[in-house]
Amino acid sequence: MGRRIYLEDLPLEEASARWWRALAEAGLDAPFPAEWVPLEAALGRVTAEPIWARLSVPPYAAAAMDGFALRSADTVGATETRPRTLVVQPEGGEGAACYVDTGDPLPEWADAVVPIEQVQFDAEVPEEATRITLYQPVAPWTHVRPVAEDIAAGEWVLPANHRLRPVDLGVIAACGYAAVPVRRQPRVAILPTGTELIPPEAAAARGVRPGEIVEFNSLVLAAQVRERGGLPTRFPIIPDDPDRLREAVREAARAHDLVLINAGSSAGREDFTARTIAALGVVHVHGVAVRPGHPVVLGLLRVDGRAVPAVGVPGFPVSAALTGEIFVAPLLARWLGVPPPRRPRLEATLTRKILSPLGEEEWVRVTVGRVGGRYVAAPLPRGAGVLSSLVRADGILRIPRFVEGYDQGQTVVVELYTDPEVIEGTIVAIGSHDLALDLLAQFLAERHPGRRLRSAHAGSLGGLLALRRGECHLAGTHLLDPESGEYNLPYIRRYLAGVPVRVITLANREQGLIVAPGNPKGIRDLTDLARPEVRFVNRQRGAGTRMLLDFHLGRLGIDPARIRGYEREELTHLAVAAAVASGRADVGLGIRAAAAALGLDFIPLAMERYDLVIPEAFYGEPWLQPLLELLHDPRFRAAVAALPGYAVEAMGNEVARLS
Repeated sequence: MGRRIYLEDLPLEEASARWWRALAEAGLDAPFPAEWVPLEAALGRVTAEPIWARLSVPPYAAAAMDGFALRSADTVGATETRPRTLVVQPEGGEGAACYVDTGDPLPEWADAVVPIEQVQFDAEVPEEATRITLYQPVAPWTHVRPVAEDIAAGEWVLPANHRLRPVDLGVIAACGYAAVPVRRQPRVAILPTGTELIPPEAAAARGVRPGEIVEFNSLVLAAQVRERGGLPTRFPIIPDDPDRLREAVREAARAHDLVLINAGSSAGREDFTARTIAALGVVHVHGVAVRPGHPVVLGLLRVDGRAVPAVGVPGFPVSAALTGEIFVAPLLARWLGVPPPRRPRLEATLTRKILSPLGEEEWVRVTVGRVGGRYVAAPLPRGAGVLSSLVRADGILRIPRFVEGYDQGQTVVVELYTDPEVIEGTIVAIGSHDLALDLLAQFLAERHPGRRLRSAHAGSLGGLLALRRGECHLAGTHLLDPESGEYNLPYIRRYLAGVPVRVITLANREQGLIVAPGNPKGIRDLTDLARPEVRFVNRQRGAGTRMLLDFHLGRLGIDPARIRGYEREELTHLAVAAAVASGRADVGLGIRAAAAALGLDFIPLAMERYDLVIPEAFYGEPWLQPLLELLHDPRFRAAVAALPGYAVEAMGNEVARLS
């Protein structure tokens, strides 16, 4: 049995160096050998050796145009007044011509081709001509492709370690090949572990029961492997049984080049990954100072006399995906003989402060857009289980181990997932979450490919402050002023003084209390929130819904400290509804559409106006017009009106112009 290492806290650089040393000592850090594959199966594969032309391209002198092959000497002196007439005869000779199609071999006696449109001939079609007449001379080798004009036999065509593109396949075929030597694809086994896991098929068929988790990490890891040129094999789910896991790992190692064991990589009671790798080989790393992804295991298995790398991949979705990027992708690149993947980078202004724990390198997912001549990066939720943040992320912000974080407004470097051209076409919205904004993003993407709307949920007040700092193109807000009873305008005047803006209504929507089906706690109104047995879930500070709640609590004389769960915050209406649906809360304040989406009951409280605040500097820009036009589009208005609790009569109306 190999040495047993418990959870460590190695810096990423040290962990990577230890891992690569172990691979080198086992002879596992070199590119894989060649295998010959047919050209039709070679797209995306990596050449294992240089490609040298076996044939010249073209292999003979060829006609470059449809026309007549001839001897250029026979055309000397031809003019409009003294044309030359040539006899069409394939055998050639002095004063002869021969019809040729593009690509036909040039007759040995000819040294030029005259295009059809430059001669007259005595027939309906050129193929039947017996004589042609020329009114100008033809220079030697005009419209002739000489032998090896493109590539000469023996010439170097493509290098080794080159990923084959569609055009490469054509060149290789033209040079005399029907197959090509490419690197053997790494075979990667992916073993999901956990008694609580169920396959997606089961979840789709019957739903998910309490305590069950849909197993999808293996899908993500397999796609990453396939994207990087490997051949993934997803194994069936393995329950938390050390003996069964050990046998499955042994079986996987016999037929694969790399084994990924997903989940069970920490140091808990049912975390068997490190022990399994140690039982079958050596654990070289257990724990890396990177977040997310800390409990990574890196080791080497010894099965049937072979050394096989093994990676214990953390179970949280974001940790699993980032482990694939940090450790798996570079290894696959090395085996295929290509450079490790590198993302484009850009400098961006951070839209809010980020605190990071000392001693760990943190990878923060961000969305990116270009606002007023600079790029802005808005942090997404950072939890290791928030897979949606990877879907929405445009890039990664890496915070070094001994940096406590970055301030709002600081310039940072972002490694991009998204093509920079897509980022240039991004409309950035920061502010209150709203389902109509999600529909607006969907319609914009459908109607105007290349243009997209990206929303960051910072609350209504957070959106206005972001506008003042020049960090977004528009803000969504629904702030009720307790003194005037007016929506939004008092706050815009206060926080955007001196910034000319237009206020456009998106929709009116119904706010109220979201409760479980059947309202088991018998909640009737806001006064019931103060009952000790009622568990509440709130929105974050600065959210319009939170301010609406505080306004009504003040009118009712209810101290927020009496509400159990008042300090518990969620960032969206759907997150509030999900907390109630799961039984973690009895009630939350939110919009009717969120309650309906999760099959919950709803107690109405008020109709409110949700506005878009757009600086004058952006309002007239051509790139914003498609979004504004959608506010008057019948199909979009109908889609929003279909949301429970929404009214669209005022959609697109200009509420005010403020400066």
